[in-house]
Parts: sequence; structure tokens; C-alpha cells
Amino acid sequence: MKARSAFLTQIAVLALAAIFPWSAARAQANLQGDLEHKYKLVKMGNDSTGSTIIDPGTVLVIQKGGILGVPPSNMMFCPTHYQDGNMKGPSTVCKLAVAKVSRYLTTGEKIYVTKIEIIQKDEKVILSIMECDTCNNTQSASSMKSQVVFHFPKGYLETADAGQVADMIGQVFTEDTSAAGGDQQAQGQAQGQAQGQDQQAPPQQDAAPAQPPPPPATIEKGQSTDQVVAAMGQPDKILNLGAKTIYVYKDIKVTFVNGKVTDAQ
Repeated sequence: MKARSAFLTQIAVLALAAIFPWSAARAQANLQGDLEHKYKLVKMGNDSTGSTIIDPGTVLVIQKGGILGVPPSNMMFCPTHYQDGNMKGPSTVCKLAVAKVSRYLTTGEKIYVTKIEIIQKDEKVILSIMECDTCNNTQSASSMKSQVVFHFPKGYLETADAGQVADMIGQVFTEDTSAAGGDQQAQGQAQGQAQGQDQQAPPQQDAAPAQPPPPPATIEKGQSTDQVVAAMGQPDKILNLGAKTIYVYKDIKVTFVNGKVTDAQ
């Protein structure tokens, strides 16, 4: 009886062990999806001409300094860590490695989220970000990128929902509530410029009336070779037959005797 009870206990433990990782994975997937729904990721690609196009995501505003940005082409990030209300900048080694090309993003600057990673075993959520040049009204495109790693207490992410995680993210990045208004304003300005151009454009002039076709060339007996050439142009062929010369055109032959027209056929 005891052996049977122990056997059943082992089966129950194994069943729970199999269910738990599946449940944890599903919970992480749900959290990932909820966060990506809250922070719509920016999408980039190329159109048919090869030009870069951007599908804007959620615009966030930096609330805390210490985020080190690197150029888009740089393969290495220098992450900033946020834990217990404190920002911890990148390591000295990383900062030295990108010293010539990096710069710190400033408080109030606007950014996009390009990627969200959840590392549940380390209780970390990593936000990859990129500057929103058009939002910041920069004169030249830079789009510096960076990463911020949010550290949570042990066991927190196993049960936390997107709202709880967003509360911590919101201490570093807040949503730009003026983004929608800015888009509408920019759209209105573009429409206004288009309307202004329409109003300033000069009215189209009526097309000039078609000119009547020129009168047909006429050949008369007694005309000189110069008069015939002036009317008909240079001949395709000239046949010199002693006193008689024949100018051959596409549709007519003109005969000259002593330099005067005697016949045209």
C-alpha cells in the first residue's frame, strides 16, 4: 500500500513539473504580447525604390538621464540598468569602446521602442530604443539607439502583468500624449501648404489655336532651279542629261532645260 502511494506521489510530482514550465512559458508569452500591445514597436523597411520607410510606433519621452546612445550602424549596445529607482550607466569598458561615436540621450528627448525582451529567469525586461528624429525636430537624422534593462525582484515576473511592468518602465519613459496632436498638426500644415500652392499657382492659359497647314508647294513652267528648291527642298536625285536636268523627288519629277522648268510629272 505504501509503495503504491509513493508511486502515485511520484507521478503527481512529474505531472506538476511538466505543467509548470508550460504555464510559465505561456505566462511569459502573454506578458510579452501585452507589453508589445501597450508599446507599439516601430517597424522599418525599404520600399520598391530602396528608400527607408518607418511605420511609427508608440512615442515615449525620456524622464531620467544616463542613457548612452550609439549610431544605428553600431553593432554593440551599452545598456543602462534601472533598479530600485536608480539609473546605473553603462560599464566603463563599454563606454570607452564607443567613446568616439556615442552620446547621452537627454531628458525630454522622444524615442521609439524597437524591441522588448523578457528574461524571466534573471527577472529582467530589456527595452531597445531609437531616437525619434522627426519628433525631436532635429536638423539632421541621427536616430541614436540604446538599451535600458529593468530589474525586478525575484519571482516578480512570474506573476506580474503588463500594467505592473509598465509602472516601472513609466519611471524612465512616459508616453508622449502630444504625439497624436503633433501628427494632426503636421497633417494640417501639409494640407495648408498644398492649398496655398494651389491658390498661388497661376491659372492655366488656354491652349493656342492650331495653326492652319501650310499651302502645298506649286511648280510652274519657267521657274528656276532655285525657286523649285525653295518650294520643294533638295531633290532625292539629280539626273544630268546634257541640256536637260531632272530633279527627282518622292512624288514628282521636275525637268529643267537651260535652268528653267519645262515639265513636272
